[in-house]
Amino acid sequence: MGRKYFGTDGVRGTVGEAPITPEFVMRLGYAAGTTLVAREHLPAGEHPAVLIGKDTRISGYMLEAALEAGFAAAGVDVMLTGPLPTPAIAYLTRALRLQAGVVISASHNPYPDNGIKFFSAGGTKLPDAVEAEIESRLEQPMGCAAPARLGKARRVDDAAGRYIEFCKSTFPAELDLRGMKIVVDCAHGAAYHIAPKVFHELGAEVHAIGAEPNGLNINDKVGATSPQSLQQAVVARGADLGIALDGDGDRVMMVDAKGRLYDGDQMLYVIARQRLANGGLAGVVGTLMTNLGMEHALAKLGVPVVRAKVGDRYVLETLIERGWKLGGENSGHIICLDRHTTGDGIVSALQVLVALQLQHAALEQACADLTLYPQTLVNVRLPSGFDWQKRPEIESARIAAEKELGDSGRVLLRASGTEPLLRVMVEGREAQQVATLAKGIADVVQRVAA
Repeated sequence: MGRKYFGTDGVRGTVGEAPITPEFVMRLGYAAGTTLVAREHLPAGEHPAVLIGKDTRISGYMLEAALEAGFAAAGVDVMLTGPLPTPAIAYLTRALRLQAGVVISASHNPYPDNGIKFFSAGGTKLPDAVEAEIESRLEQPMGCAAPARLGKARRVDDAAGRYIEFCKSTFPAELDLRGMKIVVDCAHGAAYHIAPKVFHELGAEVHAIGAEPNGLNINDKVGATSPQSLQQAVVARGADLGIALDGDGDRVMMVDAKGRLYDGDQMLYVIARQRLANGGLAGVVGTLMTNLGMEHALAKLGVPVVRAKVGDRYVLETLIERGWKLGGENSGHIICLDRHTTGDGIVSALQVLVALQLQHAALEQACADLTLYPQTLVNVRLPSGFDWQKRPEIESARIAAEKELGDSGRVLLRASGTEPLLRVMVEGREAQQVATLAKGIADVVQRVAA
């Protein structure tokens, strides 16, 4: 069944426009709540309970209130954390033995956008069947539980501290970060009061940037999607390393002492090499966007790489299917299933730091045997309802580019799961050729979509 509201990462859009309106979000809370009530078989008198967290967008206050009302009307108790990273909600939902977790966030998007995503009791993304059931209930009129069955709400005062301790627990007790100077860019997002403390309490000298959210500046020229501020800060402060998170804290980029940027593929390679040295790596799951260079470098080490569809939920599904523990995306979503149930920017950065310490290496040295192929990604905004897959001009442009690249590259066209964009990616051995081909395809898309 096709999804009407849920994308690859929950329900997302511009605040004030369907579906991200107070009225819809209240109905979404009610639909999700009635789904939980129907699915859970709790002892008489007990209510299902959900955890609700959010990032730092100003719209989070409004949407939190709407969700709370919807859940309460369905007879579901609500526990509120305030601003907290997405992976923190996944962890706390599981740790507190709750029936579901909800995050109000649009991740790396600018502040006018927001969204709602759900976690299961086990701390993983909701199965498709549950999302489909919620969607079907959204088509029904909203009701209200009997007065005695209405849900209640309360604040979880120690949520941040619990999550900080969890992050630290993923770092070996026999290691520490003493002597390291680290710049941490929190993207003015949900990790602003979390990430600096984690690295500081493990012993590092920490300089935080992007840690002054005002509701309107999340991801604005800071964070994993705009790492230039971090690169400059690392060099200016003479730091050993820089760590950039995105607005909801589930993705990460890193910068070395010279200000050079390292993406998700490079960090995944560093972690994979260490897992292999420890004898605990069956394979790695990447995505259609994973760089060929990373795949070839791991192949030389005897490590197979399997590609999933783009989206951390698909990486997770493939990991579970194969019984593997490590996967991720070049955008900085990295999943270490031996540490957490979902992608976590802080935990992933810590795993890279563990590898660097055990290998007695800097980032540059740890990636010395990895050569990434030039890769150009162009985002083309699409008008509403435009079906790019049915336009022969676009297909012809793709075929022509692939013919020119031959066996030394590839072309990938895919629609964004969170925005009205077509992502045009070209990869090959020659940077200029790759950039030219990507621009050529993007120009064709823009012309036929106009």
